[in-house]
Amino acid sequence: MTVDGKVAVLREMRWWDIDPVMALENELFGDEAWSPTMFWSELAEHTTRHYLVATSHDQVIAYAGLCAYPPHESYVQTIAVAPPAQGHGLGTQLLTELIESSVRLGCRRLDLEVRADNDVAVRLYERHGFVRVGLRRGYYQPSGADALVMRRVAS
Repeated sequence: MTVDGKVAVLREMRWWDIDPVMALENELFGDEAWSPTMFWSELAEHTTRHYLVATSHDQVIAYAGLCAYPPHESYVQTIAVAPPAQGHGLGTQLLTELIESSVRLGCRRLDLEVRADNDVAVRLYERHGFVRVGLRRGYYQPSGADALVMRRVAS
């Protein structure tokens, strides 16, 4: 995977990635960003969480996370790609890794929430077999934006 001619490398997220991930999280999600404590908590859950970062020249340019409770269910916790890296297939690569992890763990379904007004993300998920199964009104705070609940069932 290359972004602007630079090779992007996927690897497991580690504690030292939290600061650069938070910079990206705040840039992309503003008032609705996760806190550093939330990322610390996620990384501490070794048995049920799988987090990745994408780096280019030692800079974090994207990240994603999965929560899995085999054999029943798993959840896409987050996917984020830095604006200059968007549109180069990095979100697709991260999502594919999460789907493959869920399948490898034997989970029957993979769920997620996505802002109902994020058409680019919704189309990405639909291209990967996710279907709309619900709506959570006012889910995102403080904006009050709705979330689509989407699900992918293992075949």
